[in-house]
Amino acid sequence: MMKRMMGALALGLAATGAQAQDEVTLQLKWVTQAQFAGYYVAKEKGFYEDENLDVTIKPGGPDIAPTQVIAGGGADVIVEWMPAALAARERGLPLVNIAQPFKSSGMMLTCLKETGIEGPEDFPGRTLGVWFFGNEYPFLSWMSQLEIPTDGGEDGVEVLKQGFNVDPLLNKQADCISTMTYNEYWQVIDAGITEDELITFKYEDQGVATLEDGLWVMEDDLKDPAFVDKMVRFVRASMEGWKYAEENPDEAAEIVLEYDETGAQTEKHQKRMMGEIAKLTQGSEGALDPADFERTVESLLSGGSDPVITEHPGDAAWTHEITDEAL
Repeated sequence: MMKRMMGALALGLAATGAQAQDEVTLQLKWVTQAQFAGYYVAKEKGFYEDENLDVTIKPGGPDIAPTQVIAGGGADVIVEWMPAALAARERGLPLVNIAQPFKSSGMMLTCLKETGIEGPEDFPGRTLGVWFFGNEYPFLSWMSQLEIPTDGGEDGVEVLKQGFNVDPLLNKQADCISTMTYNEYWQVIDAGITEDELITFKYEDQGVATLEDGLWVMEDDLKDPAFVDKMVRFVRASMEGWKYAEENPDEAAEIVLEYDETGAQTEKHQKRMMGEIAKLTQGSEGALDPADFERTVESLLSGGSDPVITEHPGDAAWTHEITDEAL
């Protein structure tokens, strides 16, 4: 009888402990892949659990905009590119950057050499594939700085709304397409086109790179001390996951594969992706560099008559409150 009572008490305490974990819902920008390895590693390795957190990671997809998810209350924190987040903020969604795991941009235009394109000066008169759903802002900013219209014509570029694949380049519907250094570029290679047959223009090299894959929350939530405490623990565990992923890329890729419920990802692709992602997170301890923020804002504002944002968002768009305590 005593043993049964002690057993029941132990189960009760265990249940209470489980209930005591603070819940956090993270909305990713895209599908489960090594781009988000740090969060999956933190979950799998128990880093979140060590911080008394129960974290739900929601994959994204072609029809999922993280800004809309958090606006509707479907997430506590989102992974989003800064151009999309600041554009949404200017439209009235008060997003705040609380951490910036990605230091560098992986975005680029990939073109077939046979088109004769050798530099950005050759873009006019061409068809360029561009992702939308908030991903178009870095491209539009770049074209504005080059003073190249995006409505077609001999002096402008024809913008092809690119699906989240590389088909327009393979089918020669576009001269160049949007790719990430860690994903679509390698899809082109895997399709049988060699690197010698391609020419790439990295936004980072062109001086128009904007920050990607930051962590964003709603401004009002930061007024709640309990939420702030929860985010401190979340960011601390997430960055522990990112550093582990950098140091153990193959294991991190395998962890990502375990969480891929679609079965669409392959080990080869994820391990290669993780190697490229580590280059983008390298140099970041998690805190947003104000100089990187200003560079991104300056790029987004320099769109002439059609800038991505029309006013500087100010320091209210980011905070070190979370990372100062977490890191």
